[in-house]
This record gives sequence, C-alpha cells and structure tokens, in this order.
Amino acid sequence: MEKKGLKISPIKNGVVIDHIKAGQALNVCKILEISPGTEKIVSIAMNVRSRKMGRKDILKIEGRKLEIAEIHKIVIISPNATINIIENCKVEQKEKVRLPEMIVRIIKCQNPTCISNDPKEPIKSKFLRENQGGNSSFKCWYCGQIIEAEKLIESII
Repeated sequence: MEKKGLKISPIKNGVVIDHIKAGQALNVCKILEISPGTEKIVSIAMNVRSRKMGRKDILKIEGRKLEIAEIHKIVIISPNATINIIENCKVEQKEKVRLPEMIVRIIKCQNPTCISNDPKEPIKSKFLRENQGGNSSFKCWYCGQIIEAEKLIESII
C-alpha cells in the first residue's frame, strides 16, 4: 500500500505558521485578518498528525510578512507555534515563537471598570503572564483581572 502524505502546494514567498494548536488555524486567520475574499493564496491544514503534538494545524500564506504584534497574538493562542519565512521556495528563517512575560496593547481587559478601558485615560492595556499547572493565564497590570487561556481569543484586540 502506498503511503500518502500531506498534499499542500509549496509557496514561493511568504510565511508558514506551523505547530499551531489543533483547531486554532481559523482563529489565526482571524488575527491576521484573512477573510474569504482575500486575494492571497492561503492553505490551511487542520488536525494534521504530529509526532510532537499529537495533532496540529498549519497555515501557509503567500506574499505575507508578519508584524511583531501579530506574532504575539498568535503565540497567545498557540504557544508552540513556529514561524517559517519563505523566500524563493526556501525556508530562510525559522523561529519558534515565545510567549512574553508582559503583553502590552494586545489583550483587552474584560473588567469594564478597569482604567485601561477608559477612553479618557492615555494608558495601554498591560497583562502579566501567569503559569498555573502548565497553563498560561494573563493578569491585568491595573486591576488584577485574570483571563484564562481558553478565553484569550475573545480578548485579543
């Protein structure tokens, strides 16, 4: 019996986001503002077998570069993601993203009375990462509100 592999066309220039937490590829598309009407070539593989993760998602985007803020948003929902920069059909740069200890202007506090939600205040939202039993949660610098990892996609600005 012939072994069948993953059949996704390679890209010439762009980005491949690998090791996305299974089921999160569409949320990564949302973060990157990739909509159904996009002109870019986008390949999404979901629930692909992975030796390291069991299951993972993969996202390939032709002709796209990522901003640091976008990378931070991705790592919030998928801490094991790997960013591959593709140039002339070759991986020019491969980087495992790291979840920073402090996140600024990426998460909106869920506490409506938090000072970071007051439009009259010139401050930026700030969250500290907290690890509890292997899971990350984020604590608002100003009011102490904690956002659990599962709720983060709803809070990303």
